[in-house]
Parts: sequence; structure tokens; C-alpha cells
Amino acid sequence: MNDFPRDDDLLARVATGDRAAFEAFYRRHAGWLGLRLRHRCADLTLVDDVVQETFLGIWRGGAGRYREQGDVTGWLWRIGSRRLVDALRKQSAKERLRQVLTRFRVTTPEPSAEDLVLRGVEHGDLAGAIGRLSPELRAVLQATVLDGLTTGEAAVLLGIPAGTVKTRAMRARKQLRQELA
Repeated sequence: MNDFPRDDDLLARVATGDRAAFEAFYRRHAGWLGLRLRHRCADLTLVDDVVQETFLGIWRGGAGRYREQGDVTGWLWRIGSRRLVDALRKQSAKERLRQVLTRFRVTTPEPSAEDLVLRGVEHGDLAGAIGRLSPELRAVLQATVLDGLTTGEAAVLLGIPAGTVKTRAMRARKQLRQELA
């Protein structure tokens, strides 16, 4: 005598909310269903999602729809394959929508203010003007403007009082304004 319950018996128990029967049914069929679906779709994440959704649907009432006509594995395969087709259609629709929306987006976004400043630092007159600052003024400017540190943070980093940071920053801005005007 076989000690393993038949698939249709497991499904009948799953339909009544028997969690142990559901777990046994899942362990028995999830592996092969996933393997078969992987032959239809290369996206392993999508296949795993479809397997989970298939069994979740069975747990949430799908087991009661099995009418003992034909093989349980064929019934399960039809559910899983239909869910895969639905998921692929949904994924395809999302991709088409993304492509349409991409056409309406500006292809060359406006550069941010930070990008403009950094380009100027690297390539423009600003780079030369900063290079002509004394090392002390340049260090304060680097810390407060380019690195975005507060006066207190720059003071700790540079090992000087916060008042000195403020004074040097003021002198650096004044010298840059004179050179760039």
C-alpha cells in the first residue's frame, strides 16, 4: 500500500484549508513546474514569481476548482503556463509604456548647478583663478564650497578655528570675484 497521498486527495484537503496538505503538494510539484516554466522563459526571477503566484492561487481557492478530470500535473501546468503568459504580457506592456514615455522625455537633461560649477573648475577660467589662490584659501574653498562642509566641519578638518575659516572663505571669494570680473 502506498503511504503517499494522491494529488487529488491533497488538493481536496487544500480546498478545506489544510496547510500540511498544501505544503506537501507544493514540495511535490513546485520544482518541476519551475523547471518546465524555465524552458519557456529565460527570466528566472519572473519564473520564480509565476511559480509562487500559481501556488498562492491554489491556496487561495484554486484547489477547489480542480474537478478530478485528467491528471493533476496537467491541470497545474495549465495554470502555471497561463500565469507565465499573463506575466510576460504585463511585462511587455510595461516595456512598451516605458518606451513611449522615454520618447517624450528630454533626451539631454539640463545640467545641474553643481555640474556647471564642477565643469568650470575643471575646464574654465575658474580653475585658473582657484589655482592662483594661496594654499590656505584654496583648502577652505575646497572644504566649504566643493566638499559642502559647514564652517565648523571645515574648521575641524583643517585644524583651524571656525572664525579663520570664515575669514579665509571671505578672502577667497573676494579674490575670485576680482579675477573673474
